[in-house]
Amino acid sequence: MAAGMKKLSKTFVWILMGMLIVGLAGFGAVNFTSSASSVARVGDQEVRIADYVRELRREQQSLQSQTGQPVTMAQLSAFGIDRMVLGRLISIAALDHEAAELGLSIGDENLIKELAAIDAFQGVDGKFDREAYSFALNNVGLSENEFEADLRREAARTLIQGAILAGADMPDTLTKTLTDYIGARRSFSYVQLNAGDIALTAEVPSDETLREYYDAHQQRFMLPETKVITYAALRPDMLLDEIEIPKENLEKLFHDRADQYQQPERRLVERLVFADEDRAASAKAQLETGGATFESLVESRGLNLQDIDLGDVAMGELGAAGEAVFSAEVGDVVGPLPSDLGPALYRVNGRLEAQITPFEQAEPELREELASDRARRLVEAQSEDIDDMLAGGATLEELATENGLELAQIHWTGEDSEGIAAYQEFRAAAAKVTEEDFPEVDFLEDGSLFALRLDEILPERPQPFAEARDKVLAAWQADRLAAALRDQGEAILAAAEDAGSFAEDAEVITENGLTRTAYLESVPADLMEQVFEMQPGEFRLVQDENSVVIVRLNSTLPPEESDDLTLLTQALGAQLDQSLGQALFQAYMQDVQTRAEPRVDQQALNAAQANFQ
Repeated sequence: MAAGMKKLSKTFVWILMGMLIVGLAGFGAVNFTSSASSVARVGDQEVRIADYVRELRREQQSLQSQTGQPVTMAQLSAFGIDRMVLGRLISIAALDHEAAELGLSIGDENLIKELAAIDAFQGVDGKFDREAYSFALNNVGLSENEFEADLRREAARTLIQGAILAGADMPDTLTKTLTDYIGARRSFSYVQLNAGDIALTAEVPSDETLREYYDAHQQRFMLPETKVITYAALRPDMLLDEIEIPKENLEKLFHDRADQYQQPERRLVERLVFADEDRAASAKAQLETGGATFESLVESRGLNLQDIDLGDVAMGELGAAGEAVFSAEVGDVVGPLPSDLGPALYRVNGRLEAQITPFEQAEPELREELASDRARRLVEAQSEDIDDMLAGGATLEELATENGLELAQIHWTGEDSEGIAAYQEFRAAAAKVTEEDFPEVDFLEDGSLFALRLDEILPERPQPFAEARDKVLAAWQADRLAAALRDQGEAILAAAEDAGSFAEDAEVITENGLTRTAYLESVPADLMEQVFEMQPGEFRLVQDENSVVIVRLNSTLPPEESDDLTLLTQALGAQLDQSLGQALFQAYMQDVQTRAEPRVDQQALNAAQANFQ
């Protein structure tokens, strides 16, 4: 009996172990004795876990360097980067499988040439160095066999890709068609009538006429979707009357800013320094005798006036030269006088009188500044209590009544920029608020606090006629002018078509050999587009809101032979060949992958991602 129980216990233990193994399989464990080395097999090639993790880490580091923020595995998955990396590695493995099937290999001799061409493997003489080769591979954790196998596979892939791309030549017909389209030219003549050329009799439409126009063109007078927002705001200037500033504080700030309110007399001065007193005196003598000008003296020293300009200076800033410079008249050159760099000549270019602001005059400005600072601090101090009241269920109306906040309503469309809507912080809050949101305290850049509530969203709708009347009147007048322009233009068009040319007294403008991209000022924007749709001898009327053009196509011209056109043709040909080659290679790769039958080991993939740091 005991023996039977012992046997039963062993059996039960093995059943439990089996269940545990099956359970662990759901978390990526395959078995206890083996470990997967690849996340996918493509034909006879493997996508190794190490390669997958390395490429994933490279993408992670690239993204982190761009954003300046750490990137987790979950974020890489959310961005689809893990799938992109796996797809890229599967494509490479499929190409390696295809190369093996085709029997492609660069051979030992070519491999040696490839190794010798890599700078990191060269010695000081520029030739392949075995020690440098081993040292470089050890630094990156690769054996010679692994690196050479990778190099052979990469060379084989390059051979396949080169074979497909090298034979991809797009027919010249497409290149010629495109260059003919881009370089095509037109010669045409046109007569233009501007709005200022039309003399209309004054006419004031009745409200009934405007109402009919409004009803017929209601889509032109639509209001955008609008948020009706109620807000409560507490601004620092609302608290200014409550703040008393001691006079001693104002006087202290006034004295601290003595440089601002007590500016002494100043001069605009240029200073030309010399090596010694004799050279400075000689230069001054040349000025006095007319043998030189101050500018020529500066130029002879290899300087310009900007190099010697001291700007505006006070007397004390000039040291021992100050009194003489300040005694001179504007335009005088004085010296030689001492400077911290040696004897110098000084030219006075301007005189700035002293600006002395008494305390009584500066007091209101100082008081407003200090009071504003304190008001902003008071607003900030009240923000916590106001936020607590909102969290407790207080309404914006109650805040306005009990805490003295300003209460107002705004119809916000996202295009508003007046009042509180001029602040970016309010616009951002108004843009994201929903009817389910509760008011919360936020701040404007001037220190004001506000809280807002979305009352309703008004859909796009016609603006009421009474509000839109001025817009309706302006649109009615614009349409009346456009109709008059078109009537006169159609009369000129009809006469020109009958005669086969414009009238002799018409102001005809002729343009020759223009391409589609040519720009003509003050004509309808689509004039060139319509010209290229016309046949030689055809007349057409082209109109915009400012003018009407009657145009006649005189002739069509082929592209002009030029170096620019030759370069364009070559660039287009190369681009089309490249596009064709890429399309062929992509189709080939899809076929290669289909034949290689990629098989992803999802458990190994999950395990690699779970352990990725």
